[in-house]
Amino acid sequence: MSWTKLSLQLAARAALDPRLARALIVVAWRFRDRHWLRRFPFLPLPSPAYVRWRMHTAYGDPGTIPPAEDVERYARWAASR
Repeated sequence: MSWTKLSLQLAARAALDPRLARALIVVAWRFRDRHWLRRFPFLPLPSPAYVRWRMHTAYGDPGTIPPAEDVERYARWAASR
């Protein structure tokens, strides 16, 4: 699976569930690089190094792409805090 495919799967799920959409937006905002306005393409995306670290701590492999179910479960948990 690719990050693009994961994003499309999550977008499809979010389109059917507004609470999931909100949770994913909350989590995406929390994961953004704090200096995103200083770097092109000026999008609130997470740092690649941070994503690699998160994947390493969660799955033991920095190159892992998580399943949509894991992202959905984490987003719902994190947004409820």
